Amino acid sequence: MLQNDLILKAAKGEAVSRTPVWLMRQAGRVLKEYRAVRNKFADFKQFVQNPEAAAEVTVQPVDIFKVDAAIIFSDILVVPEAMGLPYQMAEAKGPYFEKVIKNLQDVDALHVAEPESSLKYVTDAIAYSIDILANRVPLIGFAGAPWTIFAYMVEGSGSKNFSVARRMLYTEPELSHKLLHKIALSTAVYLQAQIAAGVHIIQIFDSWAGILPHNQYIEFGINYIKMIVDAVKAKYPHVPIIVFCKDAYNARAQLSKLNIDVLGMDWCMDPVATRNIVGTNITLQGNLDPCVLYGSENDIKTHTQNMLTSFGKHRHIANLGHGLYPDIEADKIKHFVEAVQNYKD
Repeated sequence: MLQNDLILKAAKGEAVSRTPVWLMRQAGRVLKEYRAVRNKFADFKQFVQNPEAAAEVTVQPVDIFKVDAAIIFSDILVVPEAMGLPYQMAEAKGPYFEKVIKNLQDVDALHVAEPESSLKYVTDAIAYSIDILANRVPLIGFAGAPWTIFAYMVEGSGSKNFSVARRMLYTEPELSHKLLHKIALSTAVYLQAQIAAGVHIIQIFDSWAGILPHNQYIEFGINYIKMIVDAVKAKYPHVPIIVFCKDAYNARAQLSKLNIDVLGMDWCMDPVATRNIVGTNITLQGNLDPCVLYGSENDIKTHTQNMLTSFGKHRHIANLGHGLYPDIEADKIKHFVEAVQNYKD
C-alpha cells in the first residue's frame, strides 16, 4: 500500500531502484517549522506527550526534505518514566532524573511498562502520523537500548564517561542484570505496541555502546538487545529491525548475528571493512559525518557520492553516522538528501 517502500525493501535485501535515505533527528530543531510547534508548549515533556503535535513534527521532514521515511517524534527516556522513574528535560542542560537507581529497593520499585496506558500518547501519535502520511512513506518506531537507558537511570543525566553507571556493572552485577532485564522487558512490549499502532520498521539506539569494554558490552549490552529483538521478531517476524550502536567497533560481528535486518554505522566505521565483518545477509545504514553538512553544496554532494560508492548499491540505507546537529541549516540537509536520491553509480 505504501507509495514509497524503498527503505523496507532495502532493509529486507530486496532490489531497489535507488538507495533510500532518512536522517536521525530529522524531526527536530533544524527546522523552523518544528520550533514553531515546540514554542506552543511550556516544556519538552508536554510537547512529547501531545500526540497531535508529535505527529505534526514527525511528518515535517517528509514534506520539507522529501526523505524516504518518517520517524516518530518522541524520546528514549519515555521508557524509564513508564517504569516509574520520571525524567525532566532542561533546555540548556538536557535530560536528567531527579531520582536515580542506587540499590535493589530502587529496582524492585520499578515495574514493567504498560504501553497501553503509560505510553498511549506515543501510540496515539503513531496513529495520527500514519493518517497524515497517507501511505506516502514508512514510519519508523524506536526505543533506546537497555544499556543506554540504564546509564541514564543510574547516572542521572548525560555524562562524558558514565562512571557511576559503569561502576555499578562492576560492583553490583546482579543488581545491574536485574535492572537491565526489567528495562528490556519494558522496551520489548513498547516496541510491540508501536508496531501494533502502525509503524513499519523499528530502530534500537545504543548511544553509549562504545564506552564499555568488549566483553562487558556483550554481557550487559548485546545480550539485552537480543532479548528485545527476539521478543519483537517472535510476534512480528516480518517487521524489519535496525540496531544502531555508536562506537561499537569491536562488536559488529556479534551484533550482525542478532536476528536483525539492518546494522547502523557511525561515521568512523569503514563501510568496506564492516561489510567484510558482517557478511552480505544484513543491510548497512549510514554513515556520513554530520559535520559534512556544514560544508558547501558541492562538498556535501562530493562526500555523499563517495559514501554511496563505498557502500555500493546492495543492502544500503543512506543516513548520517549520528543525529543531525541543531545548528545545521535546513538547505544543507536538502542537498544531502538530493545527492543520495540523484546518485548514479
